Amino acid sequence: MGELLLTALLWVTALGCGVIGGVYFAFSAFVMAALRTLPAAAGIAAMRAVNKVILRSPFMPLFFGSSATALLLGVMAISGAGSWLAVLGAAVHLVGMTGVTVAFNVPLNTQIERAGENTPEAEAVWQHYLMAWTRWNHLRTISSVLAAALFALAMIHRG
Repeated sequence: MGELLLTALLWVTALGCGVIGGVYFAFSAFVMAALRTLPAAAGIAAMRAVNKVILRSPFMPLFFGSSATALLLGVMAISGAGSWLAVLGAAVHLVGMTGVTVAFNVPLNTQIERAGENTPEAEAVWQHYLMAWTRWNHLRTISSVLAAALFALAMIHRG
């Protein structure tokens, strides 16, 4: 039963990381570029709407679920039930996706939530947000895709 659980966790986590990486890629590739074309007040309003909707979307169980299964896989691998690839995948996902989100993207979202839309500072806040949030999102994208690949390689190397 342990082997079946490990295989299932590797599949679920690899797929979850891949889907999350796709969502982040969409934001990095075109969503943020589209928002950049808007005036500051409209961009801020649009990003606030995105942030409210995402909290009640299927993305959140995927976000927390992939983080939990990555952690579980890392612990199982360290204890001998998996491979160094699973440990590395867990570390990349937990630091590069979960950690970056908590440490950088969420605080930036909080900052934009508190920013005024029609104030003299709005343009500067918006331009900083676009640059910083997108930069960190690129890292989340790369981390999620890399973690998915590492979990897939861990499955392949198991035989």
